[in-house]
Amino acid sequence: MTEGHGGLGKTGHRWGMKDHMTFQPDEEVCKGPGGGPKFLSPLLPLSQAKYSFHDNLLASLRGGGAAKGFFYLMRHGRCGAHRGQRSSEHRATGGLAPKPLCQPPQEGEASHKSTPPPPPCSLPLAPVERVKGQAPKIIHCLCPASTEEPPQPDTVLKAMASSMAPLVPQKVGIVGYGRLGQSLVSRLLAQGSELGLELVFVWNRDPGRMAGSVPPALQLQDLTALGERHPDLVVEVAHPNIIHESGVQILRHANLLVGSPSALADQTTEQQLMEASNHWGHTVFVARGALWGAEDIRRLDAAGGLQSLRVTMATHPDGFRLEGSLAAAHTSGPRTVLYEGPVRGLCPLAPRNSNTMAAAALAAPSLGFDRVIGVLVADLSLTDMHVVDVELKGPPGPTGCSFAVHTHRENPAQPGAVTGSATVTAFWHSLLGCCQLPCRPGIHLC
Repeated sequence: MTEGHGGLGKTGHRWGMKDHMTFQPDEEVCKGPGGGPKFLSPLLPLSQAKYSFHDNLLASLRGGGAAKGFFYLMRHGRCGAHRGQRSSEHRATGGLAPKPLCQPPQEGEASHKSTPPPPPCSLPLAPVERVKGQAPKIIHCLCPASTEEPPQPDTVLKAMASSMAPLVPQKVGIVGYGRLGQSLVSRLLAQGSELGLELVFVWNRDPGRMAGSVPPALQLQDLTALGERHPDLVVEVAHPNIIHESGVQILRHANLLVGSPSALADQTTEQQLMEASNHWGHTVFVARGALWGAEDIRRLDAAGGLQSLRVTMATHPDGFRLEGSLAAAHTSGPRTVLYEGPVRGLCPLAPRNSNTMAAAALAAPSLGFDRVIGVLVADLSLTDMHVVDVELKGPPGPTGCSFAVHTHRENPAQPGAVTGSATVTAFWHSLLGCCQLPCRPGIHLC
């Protein structure tokens, strides 16, 4: 189950979604020797920091990402006193978010690219380093757009796309024609030519589903023949089995954007993709989908400040597509915990409902699929809603207290739908992010 994105704050807002972020360190735990900040992203004491949703929205739309914009504003103490209030400096500058990392330098600025870089795909092949029980070591791409966006009019999306770094012209193939696939195909046909993106094929396990909506010339009947369409990027939004069965073959011809990261819970599949990526010089991108704060989780993990990570996903039983032992599970009351344990064990039982958990395992490689805990909950009251809670804690500080973050997200969804309403836009931005980066071997969260 993949989820969408809403703004922060306990009050409901214009998109009908609620996100609550709770920071639980006291002021002393956040300070190191000499009173300096102890953590990678130092926070103001909660008694002093006042968060403005409006400031965060601007930071997000200007390329910093919602979570990144939040930490930036908190760090510099420039948040408004209440939602919608902006400081005089903010009004003067039009936003406080730092420049997107992928933007070219402005005139007069020093460029870090004064020396031409090596060809994108000429990196030397490196052996795959693995530690038993851990997720693969991944390199995270710096996508300039927020990974999760609320539904917006096409005119706004076009304006946002035009403000990003130029896209590298790409021939794109779509594998899967469910709700996500249909949306991506529609956007590529409507906006692709403006962005330098060309849709070269659409494949679906049931070809009849494409009749009347996908031009016959774009319908690919045999996935093994995808090389004849010469794609630069193939986007999988079908089922983890596609990655298990065809991921290696796709990497022979093109970069791959994985929309079903639960497939990487299978260690054989992950190893094969890494080897194929190194051999053919193509990239394995993994869509972050519904995972809130993926980059912050990664940074905390890289700094050794992440001790535990728990992702709870709840929706109506009709929204689950369960397999194996979970397929026969029955609800016992209004709210039933169907699974609680390592994400690696859940992915094969709920391959379409565990993608956000799998993305969390990839964002925190020190914990990986075996130590990130996934909880799947059937809730009869959530007929039109997907709810995701992400809870993380750091190791105890000098006082014995730990840094902790808890996000609670509610994403509207059609009854029985696997995908939340806002997740569609998140995938579109992952696709655009892939097209701004050079081709290089490895697994990149995008």
